[in-house]
Amino acid sequence: MKKNYVLDTNVLLHDPRAIFRFEDNDVIIPIYCIEEVDQFKREGSERGRNARQIARLLDDLRESGGSLSKGVKLESGGTLLVAVPSKRPELPSAIDKAAMDQAILQTAFDIREQDGGRPTVFVTMDTNLRIRADALGMVAETYENQRVEADELDSGIKEVELSSTLIDKFFEDGFIKIEELSVHPNTCILLRDDKNPSHTALGRYDGVRKEVVALRTPREGVMGVRPRNKEQSFALDLLLDENIRLVTLVGKAGTGKTLLALAAGLKRTIDDGVYTRMLVSRPVMPLGRDIGFLPGDVDEKLNPWMQPIFDNLEFLFSSGTRKGPRAYAELLESGQLQVEPLTYIRGRSLPAQFMIVDEAQNLTPHEVKTIITRSGDGTKIVLTGDPHQIDNPYVDSASNGLTIAADKFRGENMAAHIVLSKGERSELAEVAANRL
Repeated sequence: MKKNYVLDTNVLLHDPRAIFRFEDNDVIIPIYCIEEVDQFKREGSERGRNARQIARLLDDLRESGGSLSKGVKLESGGTLLVAVPSKRPELPSAIDKAAMDQAILQTAFDIREQDGGRPTVFVTMDTNLRIRADALGMVAETYENQRVEADELDSGIKEVELSSTLIDKFFEDGFIKIEELSVHPNTCILLRDDKNPSHTALGRYDGVRKEVVALRTPREGVMGVRPRNKEQSFALDLLLDENIRLVTLVGKAGTGKTLLALAAGLKRTIDDGVYTRMLVSRPVMPLGRDIGFLPGDVDEKLNPWMQPIFDNLEFLFSSGTRKGPRAYAELLESGQLQVEPLTYIRGRSLPAQFMIVDEAQNLTPHEVKTIITRSGDGTKIVLTGDPHQIDNPYVDSASNGLTIAADKFRGENMAAHIVLSKGERSELAEVAANRL
């Protein structure tokens, strides 16, 4: 049975093409949503671009399909309608009747009453508005397209039990072929002795060779950093392999995501010469907002946002074999190391670079797509972040670009993903991450 889906403004601003994603059901946009979208069209941010895109889409449908007030046929079989009530709606309740949210919600009630018998669903990404809609008797749902719950995200690690003989052979040969092993390419494999659980080996499934191959993590570590647990060993192996073009590292604070990515990037760029430059970036929240509120030149404006990167670089250069804690300044001057915001990445092409995007959980899926599509030939991109620490009010733990990218690239030979769960920053930091 067909349904009516009444969309909130935040759905359109999150995904302008949401109007095409409800199959053969009817999609209704309250006129108040158009008014709200109009307020954002001049912004240079992702939200502004989406506002302009949804306006263009609606205008194209109007020109090709007729009046939006009467309904325009969609290719999916449904109808798109812009609902215009005859008077300003008022919800029969004690809540604020003047708020735009209430006007949008009341439109959903009007649609349900006018189209008696057909199920009507109010779709919004605003949790509080869903609660209010439910309290007033309206069926409310969140926008589910491109949602991957962080807690349900694949860890990227699989444990396999083998005999001690096969594990010993794996150590000797550096690879092993396991029949009926059904995993995605570049899945990290923990081989465990079926008789002696403490007898283990670490490997990674090579999707081209169809074999589990030994990790290539150096015994002496990378840039003075040695992995402290199996997850970090897996992560370093993925980061050091130039055949893997996209790596997503997900984990709570203190698991070593940024430090491992920086160490691997410096080694492959400075020591091995595989990449011409290491580019490190993180979103200035929100992405695209002008950074001119801070005094000074561009570098001085960026310093508060990029300080966590510099802290990690200082640690690497002070603990490694380099000249000292400020040795990375020479790399910055030479251009081999570049630290910058993501604000101006649109339109660029980045060939043969090791690119690290820190705090990627604050990006929308479209922003992550924009970043990945900037990669030129030979470029490797590393996305790091914690989906449970999001500062962007327009995404959550299930709709952010980091988890979406990790899920969408499963099965690709050029991509890898791993979840780091054990904190190694300090005992205090680990307790705080788990208890607070």
